[in-house]
Amino acid sequence: MPRFKLTIEYDGTDYVGWQRQANGPSIQGALEDAARAYCQIDALVQGAGRTDAGVHARGQVAHVDLTRDDHPDVVRNALNAHLKPRPISVISAEKVTEAFHARFSANERGYRYLILNRRAPPALDARQVWWVAAPLNVEAMHEAAQVLVGRHDFTTFRAVQCQADSPVKTLDALDVTRDGEMIAVTTRARSFLHHQVRNFVGTLRLVGEGRWTAADVAAALAARDRSAGGPTAPSTGLCLMHVGYPDAS
Repeated sequence: MPRFKLTIEYDGTDYVGWQRQANGPSIQGALEDAARAYCQIDALVQGAGRTDAGVHARGQVAHVDLTRDDHPDVVRNALNAHLKPRPISVISAEKVTEAFHARFSANERGYRYLILNRRAPPALDARQVWWVAAPLNVEAMHEAAQVLVGRHDFTTFRAVQCQADSPVKTLDALDVTRDGEMIAVTTRARSFLHHQVRNFVGTLRLVGEGRWTAADVAAALAARDRSAGGPTAPSTGLCLMHVGYPDAS
């Protein structure tokens, strides 16, 4: 059967996450339902990142094997037709070889976390940002973030229920920038631990408020203890922006 690489965006607010689960609607489940309606078969859609409940994506990547060898544009359009009216869109479809695997072929994942930093609450972006009314020092947050870049044991920033074999990861970048009232925390790595980015953001907020320093972040990292880190930021502001691969396959 032909294999297709799908690039997908979605609003994860009303979903239990990427992975199909019995306790509510999932992104994977919606895509598999659309594939079934299109090809009249049960198809497994495998994603590059298992985003949590409420987390969004602009560049999620998945692959699926279909019985129909249609043009990629036809595949994209058919899946989108069957996804309506869900807030899920297949941005592109591309035919790839059986060697391509959305998850295991990936060599980079990039996330962005948005913080709306103003006194007034959001009316239009409430599902896409974390509203923080207290002023935040972005320069201090960025400086503290650099403590976390590199290869470390990230136990302090790992969810207790994380199932990864090892807490050791290499963080390629972690940047904090401001554009008016919006603060963006952007990060890149080959892979991430469960809640790692949200735990980074919750900790960096403490720095932005002046309650922690970069030295406190370094001490928390060295502690290798989840209780030593800051709180977990809510899922609303997190978005999977892109997934990288070593070639264009």
